[in-house]
Amino acid sequence: MKDIEAIAALQDPVRRRLYEYVAAQGREVGRNEAAEAAGVARTLAAHHLDKLTEVGLLESGSRRLTGRSGPGAGRPAKVYTRARAERAVSLPARDYRTAAELLAEAAEQAGLDAGLCAAARRRGEALRGSAAPCGGLEEVMEMLAARGYEPHLEVAEDAEDAEGAQEASGEAPRVVRMRNCPFHAVAERFPPLVCGMNLALLEGLLGTDGPVRARMDARPGECCVVVEDSKNNND
Repeated sequence: MKDIEAIAALQDPVRRRLYEYVAAQGREVGRNEAAEAAGVARTLAAHHLDKLTEVGLLESGSRRLTGRSGPGAGRPAKVYTRARAERAVSLPARDYRTAAELLAEAAEQAGLDAGLCAAARRRGEALRGSAAPCGGLEEVMEMLAARGYEPHLEVAEDAEDAEGAQEASGEAPRVVRMRNCPFHAVAERFPPLVCGMNLALLEGLLGTDGPVRARMDARPGECCVVVEDSKNNND
């Protein structure tokens, strides 16, 4: 029932906008910022943010948003982040997670990594259908967003790659990172197997002979795969 109550809390359009904004930031968000993003008064935003925390969709804490400490720094403000717990409702009840974990365990013990990756790549290609490989990172963003990966653009962290790309194009290279892994629960238990499957799926979905490529670059709290311009790859 708790999951039903949590999801039902998003029926209110203001509450849903606030939740979506906080979830998309990947960091702590204060009440003033959230209220401005949702286009509502701070007091109304505070009410809805606290309700989202109460049902377990957000987590709250407090810190000084000024970045200062000591006398005159002001009182800590309440901040919010997306809750780590997953919420799902199935009527009638289903338990696909247990089935997925059992299949992953069996595949890992049998050494079926290569076969799983091949199947995942074929599934990605089937999902792409007759469409050409993704033509750029903006198209990648749209495709990944539609599949729940919550993509966002960042400047590449590798200074050497950035320097080489800047010399060639005048711009620092960008990568698409993903704040959500749709296979997170199973990936936590079987990371090499599931992350390899995820990479193969995205290679099939995005295409391997176009201007973008997917590669592994795990970072805590995010999907293990990133997507970048192929021209910025010097491998």
